[in-house]
Amino acid sequence: MTSSLVSHLRAHRAVTLVAVDIACWLLAYVTLLGYRLLDGGLYDTYPWYHAVALAMLSAALHLAVSWPHRFHQGRTVTGSFDEMLLLARIVCLAGALVTVLNLPVIIVPRSVPAAATLTALVLMATARGAYRAWRERQWIPELSGGTRVLIVGAGEAGRQLVKSMLRDPQQRWIPIGFIDDDPWLRNLQVSGVRMLGPSHQLGAVARRTDVSDMVIAIPSGSSAQIRRLADLALAAGVRVKILPGLDDMFDDQVAISDIRDIDVKDLLGRHQIDTDLASIAGYLTGKRVLVTGAGGSIGSELCRQIKQWEPAELIMLDRDESGLHSVQLSVSGHGLLDSSDVVLNNIREVETLRDLFRSRRPEVIFHAAALKHLPMLEQYPDEALKTNVLGTANVLEAASEVDVDRFVNISTDKAADPISVLGASKRVAERLTAGVAAAASGVYLSVRFGNVLGSRGSVLTSFAAQIAAGGPVTVTDPDVTRYFMTVEEAVQLVIQAGAIGGPGEALVLDMGEPVSIQKVAEQLIQQAGSRVEIVHTGLRHGEKLHEQLFGSGEPDVRPVHPLISHVEVPALPLQAVRCLVPGTPTARERIAAWCTSPEPYVGVAQLG
Repeated sequence: MTSSLVSHLRAHRAVTLVAVDIACWLLAYVTLLGYRLLDGGLYDTYPWYHAVALAMLSAALHLAVSWPHRFHQGRTVTGSFDEMLLLARIVCLAGALVTVLNLPVIIVPRSVPAAATLTALVLMATARGAYRAWRERQWIPELSGGTRVLIVGAGEAGRQLVKSMLRDPQQRWIPIGFIDDDPWLRNLQVSGVRMLGPSHQLGAVARRTDVSDMVIAIPSGSSAQIRRLADLALAAGVRVKILPGLDDMFDDQVAISDIRDIDVKDLLGRHQIDTDLASIAGYLTGKRVLVTGAGGSIGSELCRQIKQWEPAELIMLDRDESGLHSVQLSVSGHGLLDSSDVVLNNIREVETLRDLFRSRRPEVIFHAAALKHLPMLEQYPDEALKTNVLGTANVLEAASEVDVDRFVNISTDKAADPISVLGASKRVAERLTAGVAAAASGVYLSVRFGNVLGSRGSVLTSFAAQIAAGGPVTVTDPDVTRYFMTVEEAVQLVIQAGAIGGPGEALVLDMGEPVSIQKVAEQLIQQAGSRVEIVHTGLRHGEKLHEQLFGSGEPDVRPVHPLISHVEVPALPLQAVRCLVPGTPTARERIAAWCTSPEPYVGVAQLG
């Protein structure tokens, strides 16, 4: 019976709403005029058809004003805030016209049209609100058949999610209640779904309500917040689902189709990024932009984001033809490898770099090409010298010869007080960049950040593979911590840093709080539902127990962007490394010395 009534009303929506509005105008005029006449003793002698005439005139004007807006034809959701705003404008305009028309002839007392207009507005709004409340009560199903779930977060996303669950004809999810730490929401109730307590009571609430799942409905939640909630849910034996972050939401509307399993990016990589889009567009749009290491994790994401700003030309350089194929496919939609946007080149070859830069004349360069695996470079340190030091010097030299406007060197947190070959080579690259910045016409700077989620060979990729193989999962030390950020977030801040950095600076990205690798491994194992052993292998040579973003004596100063610190880097001239010979003790000694002393070199003759 109820469903047939709802279907009938929806099928005749326009006619029903018009009838309601006309009835409200009539009721408002008759009621207000009757009250006025009763107060004056004229109730029995007054011609009532005057009031009916003005009521019908008001209704006619109401319909005339409504028609261009398609107000009664479904422009807004019945009972919504948008409908109320539009209703107020239409009713007030119609009422104002009738009030003015009544002034010269005074068909009814002058106060009646104004008072009737407000009364009619209240009646119409009340009717629509009552209908919506009645409809929402019809959405509430019997609490059976679906998955019983707690909604963590009673903000707009959580409230929309509950309504979407209740509207679902399949009743896949049954919302039992809200969990939220906001004390102002402790009495909240949405469509019969009540607030059950703060997050620290999650375990007790889960046991009391016999729920099996929890949905974290906080799109703006940080990774630290989500990790804490996930830990509470896992301790309570409740499965965890989540809504995507704000950057991943298709629009502002939330539905049950947005619910997904929690993943490692939610646990480690949600950072609030505030990007100055205007400054980014200013130095990339219409410029010739070159990215070295374009086939790597950072380089490929740089290419994808730079492409959005419509550069005059995007030049993607790498020595790995498979990497170039992948990045061209993601940026251009094809992987033909027959166009000028992909360049197969090794940064160790300075002459080919010079020829390329002279012919293509890049204006902005992002230097992401590097060897990055710490244990591999500990085993083969000369390769770090050839690529990370001498290769960077080659790119810097070629760039300075063609007067590049802006050069951004991608560095690493391991360059802060380095104890590894990787960190030392990247620290020298920072100093070389500062050395060129001292004499070049453009802006040359470095950007320093930590581990990137989703990069090839990352610890999380290794964990996933080990869990899939049945274990064990290897963790170097139970106390080891690392900084993490998604590749998308890191590159967004790299591009932002390139817009605001000064010559020779190293810009340090705020990576949030360091994360325990042991806890990450435990969470991944629990999410996989596996019983996998964790084995501690001990720190490898060159590894730190806790990484740091700033070296000794480097202050955390953020003059422009709240997530980007500016660090001064001592300059090192390019000629200082030109005499280094890979494989010689002198080269390694000089690299180590340059990481601990601001002095560039003792003398070129002593190198090599």
